[in-house]
Amino acid sequence: MATFDPEIHDDNPPLDAAFMAGMKPSRRGRPKLDAPKVEVKIRLDAKTVEHLRDSGPGWQTRVNALLGKMVEAGQI
Repeated sequence: MATFDPEIHDDNPPLDAAFMAGMKPSRRGRPKLDAPKVEVKIRLDAKTVEHLRDSGPGWQTRVNALLGKMVEAGQI
């Protein structure tokens, strides 16, 4: 069995204090949003939800946009 020879495997930097000081934690996943959405629970009439779902994919995004416009206009 062969033994480890550092002369052969010198392509890796030494893991000394100077090397470790330059390390940065890795960021995984999506970047954090400046204004993340908040999950809420709301109870609506069954007919209202059925109508919204029947409008197709993206209905929740459309409802959010409409509510946002109403808030900006001072309607709610």
